[in-house]
Amino acid sequence: MPDKHAVIDPITGFLDRRSCLHAAHRMLAAAESKALPLAALWIDLDRFRQINASFGHAAGDEVIARVAGRMRMVLPAGGHVLARMGSDEFVVMLSGEDRPVAEAFGRLLLVTIEQSLCVDELLIHPSASIGVAMLQPGDDGLSLLERADRAMGEAKRQGGGRLAMAAGEVLPGHHGTSLAREELAMEADLHAALDSGGLLLEYQPILSRDGRIEAVEALMRCTVFGRRLMPDRFISVAEKTGLIIRLGEWSLLQGARFAARLRDEGLPTKVAINVSRAQLTSPAFLPALHGALLCANISPELLELELTESLAMELDDVVQDNLRRARETGVGLAIDDFGTGFSSLSSLKDLPATKLKLDKSFIQVLPADQRALAVVKAATQMGRELGMVVVAEGVETEGQWKALEQAGVDALQGFAIARPMPEDALLTWLKLRKNT
Repeated sequence: MPDKHAVIDPITGFLDRRSCLHAAHRMLAAAESKALPLAALWIDLDRFRQINASFGHAAGDEVIARVAGRMRMVLPAGGHVLARMGSDEFVVMLSGEDRPVAEAFGRLLLVTIEQSLCVDELLIHPSASIGVAMLQPGDDGLSLLERADRAMGEAKRQGGGRLAMAAGEVLPGHHGTSLAREELAMEADLHAALDSGGLLLEYQPILSRDGRIEAVEALMRCTVFGRRLMPDRFISVAEKTGLIIRLGEWSLLQGARFAARLRDEGLPTKVAINVSRAQLTSPAFLPALHGALLCANISPELLELELTESLAMELDDVVQDNLRRARETGVGLAIDDFGTGFSSLSSLKDLPATKLKLDKSFIQVLPADQRALAVVKAATQMGRELGMVVVAEGVETEGQWKALEQAGVDALQGFAIARPMPEDALLTWLKLRKNT
């Protein structure tokens, strides 16, 4: 019986990653109760990033949809499962099929996927790496999928465009697998945090050279069952699984509400919210932004969106349209981690950004590194002439502070000013500054 709670990937019509794991557990239980074989095939398209880079993400989605259609056409009848596990990764679960059949089906998939496709009047020849694992004694649904994933990795290491069978034993985890046990545990923790109120925003002040508070940056924190998750880990898993859209929408709403609270306390301050590529490519982004502004009843000028330099330079039409329309509402736009990407000056001049945040890698070596100081001075002058407020991130020492004042940056952010803090603590901090 199909799972009525299953989530379907809109591009392929397959199950999504989380629903696949649930389906794997159900199929494994059924296979064990009836003493039937069960096979898992993990499919990864080769060189798919080149397609996105050459033709854009819309064309990449079209390729994914057409490959998915081919896979569906050759899937044998029966209680089988098709799932999309990531951008260009898929899983097929074959119930009741033994190893020769699973291997033969995998080779059929290779031939099917390798048929040429026309993209923007150019003929491309996709290929895939496929790993096949058979249910073994002691397997659970996760370990079966892990072994298929590892076998796929072996096929890719051998050059791609081929199939590899998994070894019989259950292998321990290692870094780099797409469905690592720790990542699935992290994904489950994020769902629990969303359901139980385990998410929190902390705020770090950005101080202007004249002592005013330029803005506060909202930084997401996550606590589940008494454990605090590291932001770099849970954010990367959220991006990989698509949960980043839900986290991003939550951040927009909470940040807007805090901006309203600051205003009502007589401390009107811009609140900067980080946004991801997944959000900016989603048609739900602008409705979520407008909804946050309406729910909080704040002026758009009290909200600022922070995005990385590489995302700011994203050529995707949807991304650029969302950025342009966000600016048209009056919301600020800050380019974060500037200097770590590959911006061209011709592109930078066309950005609707209001703020440029210099990456901390330039700041940490000050004041000793005079070459870094020269870069900071040049970037500050350029940003100011483009009408942007220039912020130095990661300021931790008095020496860095003085060097940055010498360089002429407009504002500073880092532990030398204040660490990130919860709402109530920040309100107290702001009131103390106001009264001194």
